[in-house]
Amino acid sequence: MSAGSDVQVTTRSPGRFNVVKLLATQIELRMLLVVLVVMGVLSLISPYFLTVNNLLNVMDQSVVVGMVALGQTLVILIGGIDLSVGSLAGVTGIVLGLSFPQFGLYGGILACLAAGAFAGLVNGAIITWGRVAPFVVTLGMMSVGRSLAYVLSGANSISNLPPGLGQLSGDSLAGIPVDFYCLIAVYALCWWFLTYAKGGRTLYALGSNAEAARVAGLGIVRWGILAYVISGLMSAVAAVFLASRILSIDPIGGQGLELDAIAAVVIGGASLFGGRGSIIGTLFGVFVMVFIRNGLNLLNVSPYWQGSAIGSIIIAAVLVERLLSGARGRR
Repeated sequence: MSAGSDVQVTTRSPGRFNVVKLLATQIELRMLLVVLVVMGVLSLISPYFLTVNNLLNVMDQSVVVGMVALGQTLVILIGGIDLSVGSLAGVTGIVLGLSFPQFGLYGGILACLAAGAFAGLVNGAIITWGRVAPFVVTLGMMSVGRSLAYVLSGANSISNLPPGLGQLSGDSLAGIPVDFYCLIAVYALCWWFLTYAKGGRTLYALGSNAEAARVAGLGIVRWGILAYVISGLMSAVAAVFLASRILSIDPIGGQGLELDAIAAVVIGGASLFGGRGSIIGTLFGVFVMVFIRNGLNLLNVSPYWQGSAIGSIIIAAVLVERLLSGARGRR
């Protein structure tokens, strides 16, 4: 009994469950704290930040980035990356605008979603079967998508969109924008998939050790391709909501979304090496990104400087992630 007691006292050190270690291991808790800190700081430096109108505006702004970041999360979980999400949002938006006259509102949305999923399928197939680096493939698709957006549109914006499209962003329920409910619903579905479905566990296993996952008999090819299909699909979903917000579609639409999406995922605690991440952490990362952009706008910071701020945040987030990974590895 005395020996067992000694072991128990030795293994349960007083500082084991301190706050620092808890924050280091719980991504969601860490991100919730970051969100609260960012909100507190912005509310102190700008009296307009916590107003009802501004918070509703922030909810609306989080939808487009949030949809793209969800797809990016799945890709990063398997150790990949998708640089084409912004240009795919642009070209699928053009497909949306060109499809309305022939197929109507719902037919146009369906054509838009199909185009995004197909582009993601091309990305995933080349990366998985062709064994080409994701960075190279999606960088090429980024150029192709942006080029097609200009070609299909004739380098012109598309207006005269169906009024029903605007209801996706214009309507509200209990004072909350409908598009924000859609964002939360999609993230809840993805959280369930990653937490309880076999496919979700396969994505984590693929990112952690692809060879071990293959030996275990997991469908790494199928699920690896599906991650890119969903990423392309979510870019198209983002294009629908972006068009709904401004009732106009521009071939330059979605520019820079890849940067915001990757930043949100990394800030949310995902590892760029794959195998670790949280969809809830990504959602909090989206809020942090949108809060910061909104705060910079409220402070009248030049848009040219906002890119420097976002880039610095990405570097800092990756550095913190590496430090926390090292701390976890030493325990």
